[in-house]
Amino acid sequence: MENFRFKALAELNGRQPVRFEGTDKAVSAYFAENVFDRDKMRKYLTHEAFEAVVEAIDEGAKINRKFADQIASGMKSWAIERGVTHYTHWFHPLNESTAEKHDAFFEITKSGNCIENFRGELLIQQEPDASSFPSGGLRNTFEARGYTAWDPSSPAFIHDKTLCIPTVFVSFTGEALDFKAPFLKSLAVLDKAASAVAQYFDRDVRHVFSTVGLEQEYFVVEEALYHARPDLMMTGKTLMGHEAARNQQLGDHYFGTIPERVAMFMRDFEEEAYRLGIPLKTRHNEVSPNQYECAPNFEEGNLAVDHNLLLMSIMKNIAKRHNLRVLFHEKPYMNVNGSGKHCNWSLASDQGVNLLSPGKTPRNNLQFLTFFICTIRAVHEHGLLLMSSVTNLSNYQRLGTCEAPPPIMSVFIGETLQKVLNSLEEKIPNKKMTPDEKTELKLDVVGKIPEIMPDTTDRNRTSPFTFSGNRFEFRAVGASSNCAASLLILNTAVAQQLNIFKTEVDELIEKNVKKDEAILQVLRSFIVKSKNILFAGNSYSEEWRKEAEKRGLGIIDSITDAFKTYLNPKSIKLLTESGVLSKRELESRYEIKNETFLKKLQIESRVLGDLALNHIIPTAIQYQNILIQNVQGLKGLFGEKASEMIIPQMRALEKISRHVKEINIKVYQMIDERKKANAIDDTVKRAETYFINVLPFLDSIRYHIDKLEMIIDDELWPMPKYRELLFFH
Repeated sequence: MENFRFKALAELNGRQPVRFEGTDKAVSAYFAENVFDRDKMRKYLTHEAFEAVVEAIDEGAKINRKFADQIASGMKSWAIERGVTHYTHWFHPLNESTAEKHDAFFEITKSGNCIENFRGELLIQQEPDASSFPSGGLRNTFEARGYTAWDPSSPAFIHDKTLCIPTVFVSFTGEALDFKAPFLKSLAVLDKAASAVAQYFDRDVRHVFSTVGLEQEYFVVEEALYHARPDLMMTGKTLMGHEAARNQQLGDHYFGTIPERVAMFMRDFEEEAYRLGIPLKTRHNEVSPNQYECAPNFEEGNLAVDHNLLLMSIMKNIAKRHNLRVLFHEKPYMNVNGSGKHCNWSLASDQGVNLLSPGKTPRNNLQFLTFFICTIRAVHEHGLLLMSSVTNLSNYQRLGTCEAPPPIMSVFIGETLQKVLNSLEEKIPNKKMTPDEKTELKLDVVGKIPEIMPDTTDRNRTSPFTFSGNRFEFRAVGASSNCAASLLILNTAVAQQLNIFKTEVDELIEKNVKKDEAILQVLRSFIVKSKNILFAGNSYSEEWRKEAEKRGLGIIDSITDAFKTYLNPKSIKLLTESGVLSKRELESRYEIKNETFLKKLQIESRVLGDLALNHIIPTAIQYQNILIQNVQGLKGLFGEKASEMIIPQMRALEKISRHVKEINIKVYQMIDERKKANAIDDTVKRAETYFINVLPFLDSIRYHIDKLEMIIDDELWPMPKYRELLFFH
């Protein structure tokens, strides 16, 4: 039996360090050089074609097909000048990854010659094989046809000598098979609702955009050690491994000096990201050993999600150049903090105003309070659906395990804003206000919100949804996830509440209530209806769980029960009435979530069983044989005097036998439970059975393996240990 661990360690010891050989230019000299942005469009397109693309980006207008050939020709000329040979439609199927099929520019003419060609019809729409992508019953496996359609709001880019064109992905019947199509719809719905409300305060507003900043957490691990851990390779996480004596308890890794090798890797992927227009701003050590974070500036929501997915791909590829591997799994190591993708979300008008930022005047603050309170109401109404959107097998272990976030949705807004909401609730009467009452309210409450909220609002790292001064931060999203799945729900929920808000305000105005007074009265009603979601304490505590139950807030305790939130009447109404998802598309997402959970758990179960039976137990028996030989040798040398000498060996033999027996029994019990579950035809029932009957075995088998790791001779243990995985630089 090969010892993966020592082969990997030997490989590391003989390896030459990889140096970073990047450019010495300032970032501004090459930022977005591989992006077909407006400056390049203006250079390579005719004026009419350029205006058509700009109108599509800014106003959502459709591009006339007569301009498609001009746009495609200009895009091709730009790409070929940069050495590009292929193009692809780049899309986001429902497997939380990205997909691409590369086609060469060249075509063979009738005379047998070769020319480079890229027509408008190839830019606008293509037909990749859709048979193997998750569809959740939207299409049959034998029906291969699916369509990708160009998304002009996200610019084309060059990656690995390929022109990548961001697209949506739909079925033959037009139903969304991806994350992007419904996400774009949610952005349009939010724009319409938010613009209408923003015009109460500024009549010049025509559009409101969702702005997003995604903080990406990740682990790095030595590539040789990664290859020596079949569980890491197959599942992205360690299915066994006793915690190291030292892990994160000293807090010395957080914001510490970045190790040189990791810093070189960071500089390398940052340079590539800058060339692709990804505005990375921050990098630092995270809490756990060998855990890090990078974060960009805020961008328009659609572009932010595209850039995050592209960044993850870049990081994976460039890590290999440095003999490293990046782990985006939410919980790759037990008993150290896992990784999230904190989703910072705000709203900005086309007048350059952040609608979630307090201002200098009562009017600006009234606008801020409107969007602030409507967002809180949206989270109150659809908090369980938001939490369900981030629930999957890999994020489930991270949720509620004394690291952000817990499995209960709550909103933290800080002491200052809590006092403002309390004052609004107390001081706004359910009748027309006198001039003195309105003046007092505006001056004493609305007019005194600090303009710079970050200085007056502390942070609560236990809250899944926090206000951070000029934005909300949804902290529950997992590190490996496509954020569009959660953002489309948040966008749609906020749009719904803004529509309700405007309807109620307009009804009061029709009854001769002054506009500002009507706004304040509706805001008060929203505060009263949604204040149960506000919580400033320790969201990990048992007291909060009991309090949350009293308040009627949902709790995520079961993965498969969380998925059912997608099909409750409130969720269906939200997403179907807005047009973001049809009922059939929503049902498909529910089916895919169950199927993905089921398959991933099945893989983890199989990998753990294989490693336990074929690597761990044989290693334990090998060490037992060594101990037995030692005991027999001592008895042969010392006779009866050896009885006390062999006590440690006998205890070790007994412990090893007990743990081996338990591992063997539990692995075969787990296999039997898998077989029973696999016989169930219904995917949802099969997933539920896996959750109840199979998932618990992973922890119970691991317990005994981890105990063996602490008994068996270190030189025999076949796979890298936590102290090596987490502390090797």
